[in-house]
Amino acid sequence: MSDDALTRLLHDTAERVLADHCDRQVLAAAEEGAWPEPLWRALEESGLTLALAPEAAGGAGLSVGDALGLVGAAARHAAPVPFGETVFATWLLLGAGMATAPGPMTVAPVMRGDRLVLERAGGGWRLTGTARRVPWARHAARVVLLAEAAEDGGRPMLVVVPRGTAGEVRHGANLAMEPRDDVRFDGTVLPAEAAVAPAGVGPAAMRAFGAALRIVQIAGALARALELCVAYAQQRVQFGRPIGRFQAVQQNLAALASEAAAAAAAAGLAAEAAGAGCDPLAIGAAKGRAAEAASTGAAIAHQVHGAIGFTWEYALNFSTRRLWSWRDEFGNEAEWYPQLGAAMAAAAAEDRLWSAISGIGMAASPSPQGSR
Repeated sequence: MSDDALTRLLHDTAERVLADHCDRQVLAAAEEGAWPEPLWRALEESGLTLALAPEAAGGAGLSVGDALGLVGAAARHAAPVPFGETVFATWLLLGAGMATAPGPMTVAPVMRGDRLVLERAGGGWRLTGTARRVPWARHAARVVLLAEAAEDGGRPMLVVVPRGTAGEVRHGANLAMEPRDDVRFDGTVLPAEAAVAPAGVGPAAMRAFGAALRIVQIAGALARALELCVAYAQQRVQFGRPIGRFQAVQQNLAALASEAAAAAAAAGLAAEAAGAGCDPLAIGAAKGRAAEAASTGAAIAHQVHGAIGFTWEYALNFSTRRLWSWRDEFGNEAEWYPQLGAAMAAAAAEDRLWSAISGIGMAASPSPQGSR
């Protein structure tokens, strides 16, 4: 089977699995704390959770960009599972030459300033520090984290921590009621056989990949919001005709379509950059634009729907609350645009501004695990 055919097959499979297992009842139960086991089991049994892993490890061997495309599909259905985080963790494991495994995974740290330290403790390892707002930590079979080696000048090390190893997991949530937990390692001692290896990436690349993940999720959620708005504008009748026939509503829908298209373009740029070394300028530009699209698009979607869009019983809020949450995770435009601006200012000072602008995303180095 060709690469393109395999990718299409997996995307079709993802759409079918998500449509069958992501109804409103599942989403509502997840917000109450229930783990959607049938959804996760279906994703695993269809091979989607290991799509990025090589065929020799039981995966599909998709490129990073194609795997992120599956993440975008899950976001369009508001899938209440750490599918994207599992893809993220798989990317980290492959980059460090470590084995992948089934089960939901997450990554840490995700917040700027969080610091985890790894040091030798007899024949094993000791892990110290707190990782804040770790996505889905309470449900993860493993946390794949980046720590500083205390004995090796702070060298980045990748550590796989099984469920129950952390000293404390304090539950939290984002606006979409997705778990965002604080995980504390208070001198946690890991056994000698714990999975530890030099990381294939550093904190900057890890943060950039996290931003790329949220970009494709924003694009998926905005696409769903646009679908709901178009359908509602055709069905809702006011003054004897569907509201979609009013010019003001048509203008809103056109503006929302523009924001959704911008987010989709940003997702394409971010996916390409993530598969080619995580160029921070390309991903930063994409994350800033996607964050703007999330804010503007969610506002327009609620304007089109009026009061019903804010009700918990209606489907729109499952997408817009994720948009409001994901726009800030792994940095919004307030974080990424100053970095982009500083890089462009430096390029202008060296008389290479145009080449810097036109070359964003085009000169990234190969990723640790390569791409197809």
